[in-house]
Amino acid sequence: MDAPLPPRESAQFIAERSRDVFIDGGGVRRVAELLLAEASGPGLRLEGWKALHELNPQAADEAAVSWVFLTDTLNFSFWSESDEHKCLVKYRGRAYSGYWALCAAVHRALDQGIPITSASYYATVTLDEVRHIFRSDTEVSMPMMEERHRILNETGTILLEKFGGSFLNCVRKSENSAQKLVSLVVENFPSYRDVTQFEGKRVSFYKRAQILVADTWSVLEGKGDGCFTDISSVTMFADYRLPQVLVHLGALKYSDELLKKLRKGEMLSYGDRQEVEIRGCSLWCVELIRDCLLELIDRKSEKPNAEINSILLDYCLWDYARDHREDMKGIPFHRTRCIYY
Repeated sequence: MDAPLPPRESAQFIAERSRDVFIDGGGVRRVAELLLAEASGPGLRLEGWKALHELNPQAADEAAVSWVFLTDTLNFSFWSESDEHKCLVKYRGRAYSGYWALCAAVHRALDQGIPITSASYYATVTLDEVRHIFRSDTEVSMPMMEERHRILNETGTILLEKFGGSFLNCVRKSENSAQKLVSLVVENFPSYRDVTQFEGKRVSFYKRAQILVADTWSVLEGKGDGCFTDISSVTMFADYRLPQVLVHLGALKYSDELLKKLRKGEMLSYGDRQEVEIRGCSLWCVELIRDCLLELIDRKSEKPNAEINSILLDYCLWDYARDHREDMKGIPFHRTRCIYY
């Protein structure tokens, strides 16, 4: 079987053939101009990952890498059926939703002495224990609990058998290459194989594998084992929230037919043509925004504090989506239940 196209090439291939999702060049430029104001601030700097998010590990050690591996292994499908009823996890006096509910639940478990970030623990953890660890403080449970349990057992077992129970050992095998680490993760851990078909080609997005590399780079502050010489080759992480913010900002447009379907709350299956177009065009759109932003920075001779890459753009746009959730209520996100995002 042919190897799938890498994420960037997959995105370009999809964007050039898309029927229901379109990239707006003027919108791309407007988003780049919006982000230009952030180019020297914490929102578009590596340090922002720790500084702006209290639940991210503040240390840069093996325990922090293990935390990142666990959370990104479970980093999928947090959307709620309604805004009024959602899974919330309370931690240190604050209620968290979505991905942050997962992070809060991990911290809560660790505070209670449950070694949830240890491969030897989650390789054999039971479904009842998983339900307890990731319990919601509302009547709405975290979605796909059985799948989370299965993936924890599978991933923990592989980590013990192949990498001595430590994801840092896997990181070290990458020899400071982000692309090599993506390949190692995808080859060794089945749940990270985010690959589908589009117009006769196998295409990949590798949302969780790429965010795992990005978060490893961030938690290790781009130093030592986390110094990836090709970090700028990692693309954005094709999920359901980024397309929504790109449509809200006018960089991405949907056909009337697709918009009507999304407004009705219709589910799109993983691998459906429209679902693939949404993810592929979003990814390619962010690549174009990055290129435009770098051009604007260069033109102003305004050197940012760190290299602007698609990882930092993704982090920044994802935070923007969270902070402007009320403004975006008229723009539906696409509903796909799967383990890949």
